[in-house]
Amino acid sequence: MNLLGVKAIYMAEMSRFFRTVLQSFVSPVISTSLYFVVFGSAIGSRIDQVEGVSYGAFIVPGLIMLTVMTQGLANASFGIYFPKFTGTIYEHLSAPVNFLEMVLGYVGAAATKALFIGLIILATATFFVEVQIQHPLAMLAFLILTCTSFALFGFIIGIWAQNFEQLQLIPLLIVTPLVFLGGSFYSVSMLPPFWQTVTHFNPVLYLISGFRWSFYGLADVPVAMSLAAIALFTAICLAVIWWIFRTGWRLRD
Repeated sequence: MNLLGVKAIYMAEMSRFFRTVLQSFVSPVISTSLYFVVFGSAIGSRIDQVEGVSYGAFIVPGLIMLTVMTQGLANASFGIYFPKFTGTIYEHLSAPVNFLEMVLGYVGAAATKALFIGLIILATATFFVEVQIQHPLAMLAFLILTCTSFALFGFIIGIWAQNFEQLQLIPLLIVTPLVFLGGSFYSVSMLPPFWQTVTHFNPVLYLISGFRWSFYGLADVPVAMSLAAIALFTAICLAVIWWIFRTGWRLRD
């Protein structure tokens, strides 16, 4: 494996991240604070507890998941789309790096960025509510797997997109609504029976449920199903990326 090539792509992507300190670090802190002001204070004053956990603390895992999913998608999709837009993608394809090494560089950098932001949000949340993490290793595992899987998905979107509008289409119209409707800020048990059944068809529910379980031991679906869902999603993304590089779809056009 060409580790030097992987490192070059990874460091180039990370340098862009650290050049925008305000956008990368300060923005998540401000957004998190606003969520706690709106959801934690306004709604939390009407909903005291959810399954024995204060509402402000209950929404922390969902808030982290919302951010790392969208950030992983955005960073990975833009990271691979920009070389396509400028035409430098052909230099990558002709360089002595295979598709796996290219994916490791771009997806690894996007997942690292999302992980940093997720940890920043977690640290910010502790200033507003008391956060308990019952299973810290499981929490880190779910966080890393989610960052990686959605970075892979974002990589696919970046290759698929042919303009900046398409780059934002799936994250805005599909992913974000699924996250909000996947139990990010409420328990599925609070819904009527019909909508509980509908919500179980939302794949994001399984990721958020497993992540919340690592904090408070609460889960809307079995933890094993959450792990199986994220493993299946990751495997599908890897298979699609392999097919893209195998056929050259949207890369050599």
